[in-house]
Amino acid sequence: MRDVLEALADGEIGISEAESRLSGYATTDAGRFDAARETRRGIPEAILADGKTPEETARLARTAVETTGRALVTRADSAVAEAAIEAVYAEFPDAEVDHDERTRTVVVHTPEFEPPDLDARVAIVTGGTSDAPIAGEAAVIAREVGADVDLIEDVGVASLVRILDQIDRVREADVAIVAAGREGALPTVVAGLVDVPVIALPVASGYGVAGDGEAALYGGLQSCTVVTTVNVDAGFVAGAQAGLIARRIAAARAE
Repeated sequence: MRDVLEALADGEIGISEAESRLSGYATTDAGRFDAARETRRGIPEAILADGKTPEETARLARTAVETTGRALVTRADSAVAEAAIEAVYAEFPDAEVDHDERTRTVVVHTPEFEPPDLDARVAIVTGGTSDAPIAGEAAVIAREVGADVDLIEDVGVASLVRILDQIDRVREADVAIVAAGREGALPTVVAGLVDVPVIALPVASGYGVAGDGEAALYGGLQSCTVVTTVNVDAGFVAGAQAGLIARRIAAARAE
């Protein structure tokens, strides 16, 4: 504690960083940022932009960078992303910022931040182009946990030869996320062909009865092959779960 207080008094760290070192979180007018989550949980805290104003998201992003050297924003529209990036650059002009409009994510690293690097691979498989935004969110999270990501796109069951052509890539991975909308058959098919853990990621694509992802969700829950199913459009959760599996595998390989 004394070291933290001395660093604060000497101007080496700010109030938010001092608070995060002492309590594990930093308090802002937009809420509390859990700066210790990655140490405690193995997954960095993400700032969910849904339901937050651009100013609130920007404040939390700035606090995240100040306390951890990284910010991870999800479900950010253009206005929110612009506000977050502007706020970060105002205080950290040398930060590296990656904004992906399609996945609606913003990732910030300071030059001093050392990203984790795991000896483990996550395959992320999509049924079609419509699944790409949610699958891409999962990929961002898995990469931020430190996994190597292999993205295998547009291999839906309308033509089984597409997934059969790529199945060896899935088999070489340590864990697979399979994103599919409509009836959501792809995760079940993949899980019947590989011996790695498969996470079904239902996507809200389709139309008519159960066209908002319910059919894909129920398909994953009722799968005859063994899969773990997350909620509809839960790219963050799928990426985080795959990342946690990857962490365990990497740790076992290092022993």
